[in-house]
Amino acid sequence: METRITSATKEVIISDERPTVLIGERINPAGKKKLAESLKAGNMDIVRKEAIEQVQAGADVLDVNVTVFGMDETPILPAAVKAVMEVTDVPLCIDSANPDALRAALKVYKGKPLINSVSGEERSLERVLPLVKEYGAAVVGLTQDDNGIPKDAATRIAIAEKIVNRAVQMGIPKEDVVIDCLALAIGADPMSCVTALQTIREIKARLGVNMTLGASNISFGMPDRIYINACYLAMTIAAGVTCPVVDVAKVRPYILATDLLLARDKRARRYIQAWRERTAAQQAAQPKQ
Repeated sequence: METRITSATKEVIISDERPTVLIGERINPAGKKKLAESLKAGNMDIVRKEAIEQVQAGADVLDVNVTVFGMDETPILPAAVKAVMEVTDVPLCIDSANPDALRAALKVYKGKPLINSVSGEERSLERVLPLVKEYGAAVVGLTQDDNGIPKDAATRIAIAEKIVNRAVQMGIPKEDVVIDCLALAIGADPMSCVTALQTIREIKARLGVNMTLGASNISFGMPDRIYINACYLAMTIAAGVTCPVVDVAKVRPYILATDLLLARDKRARRYIQAWRERTAAQQAAQPKQ
């Protein structure tokens, strides 16, 4: 199953048969005071800088989130989307829980974006899916509903089926729904990883859809988070995740290694090319003797 999203000039295809698509997570003010302040001021310099750096690090898609407590996203989200389109050519994942902000951003976007997100909550389904249909977008479906995020895999799977079925009933192609099984912190729930893996495998078997995941959530509150994140990414990609949301500069080598081991990198070309680029950058950074 292929999910196709586009910018004005570039197409990205998400599929089990292709290398893992990396969605860059850093245009998000959560925990980033400077970014939050700049967004409040209407200054998009940090947004542009993050966009450029993530694409240079290997991001295939960029998530754009401008959620700041007490700030109206409706004028800011389209401004951020425009700013990113000015400096990069990759497709965007437009990230907001505010339908008015989503509509404003969709109006200015050039291409077919990924909307992040709709959930199993009735209010969300009724407000977001019509936007997906109207603008011909793809959408991320979160496995949570009016009762919150279920602890068990079975309930999350049922929510995923509900979202996909509702989308198809509205005329949205099944391949345009990307499911997020939700990563909860391992420090708070020791079964978080096991439950997510069960959910991912079963949804892949039943629905066949593409899947995403905010992978870094798994290690929240733990030391040396990069090791946990890297292992988690490898396990979830092997289980069926095809387009995780990640800090690309930190985890891309691990994902390239995972794709290599899963036979998604013919003749190891992508892995070796990335190694050459890292080696060249390291040598260039060394002081001349």
